[in-house]
Amino acid sequence: MPQSLNRRQLLGAAAAAGAAATIAVPGAANAGGSHHSSRRVPKDQISVQLYTLRNQLNINLEASLAELAEIGYTRVEHAGFVGRTAAQFRAALDAAGLRATSGHVGIPQPFNASTWEKALQDANIVGNKFIVHPFFGQGANGPVRDAAVYRAFAADLNKAGKLARRAGISFGYHNHHAEFFRQNGTKQTGMDILFNETDNRYVHFEVDLFWAFRGAHDPVDLIKENRGRIKQVHVKDLDINASFADAGDGLIDFGRIFEHAREAGLVEYIVERDDAGSPPRTPADALVTAQRAYTYLEGLRF
Repeated sequence: MPQSLNRRQLLGAAAAAGAAATIAVPGAANAGGSHHSSRRVPKDQISVQLYTLRNQLNINLEASLAELAEIGYTRVEHAGFVGRTAAQFRAALDAAGLRATSGHVGIPQPFNASTWEKALQDANIVGNKFIVHPFFGQGANGPVRDAAVYRAFAADLNKAGKLARRAGISFGYHNHHAEFFRQNGTKQTGMDILFNETDNRYVHFEVDLFWAFRGAHDPVDLIKENRGRIKQVHVKDLDINASFADAGDGLIDFGRIFEHAREAGLVEYIVERDDAGSPPRTPADALVTAQRAYTYLEGLRF
């Protein structure tokens, strides 16, 4: 496999689903730990998005959480409470010795303060430090390409973030790839609008590294353009077909991105794989993904 790939080639490959080229990201040969550097991902900042294990959790929540703790995780990010109340879910986490430091919870649309405050109450019961809106940018007719829609949504994010701050929780936004489409035929993307028109006192960003590349944007550029705004990242790898891979098995040079952690404001590295447990993969494969990603991040030097 070639050991170099320029940025244009990488972003082109990332944006083109189904591209069939044999490629490697710059520095990928060193990403697994052969770098002679003392910089590393803090173990207590490694988390896993439980959406990765959604099928496994439905089979046995308590056993699955215990297995995550056995791997070495101390924190998770939830995406719902697996049919439990917030208090019951918190009890399951406590029994496993885990903390749900973050959770994916969509803000009401249209925005409703009372509904959102109830969600924040649950977040505090569970023990969330962060609460993150998980999805935007796709409408009934496909990707949103109207800047006014993004501006209105940014205003709602500010409202949600202000209430979250009052509740003692940091509110964030999680991207996919549609946010990187240009709006109204201009050079401005939906993501530009969200970064520029949200208040940094109330809204931070959880950048999904896989989806940023699929949107043809280098996460390092996002960090440099938005210093201090990216508190969380989803650690998800990209294979040569622009699909999902376990962290460390694909094209993304995570060390190159994490070198900018302080500049980003980054404090949480969250493992995720969208298809880990969806056919033809099995629920057990999701635990393999969690194990491989934790081992990779624990050993990564940059």
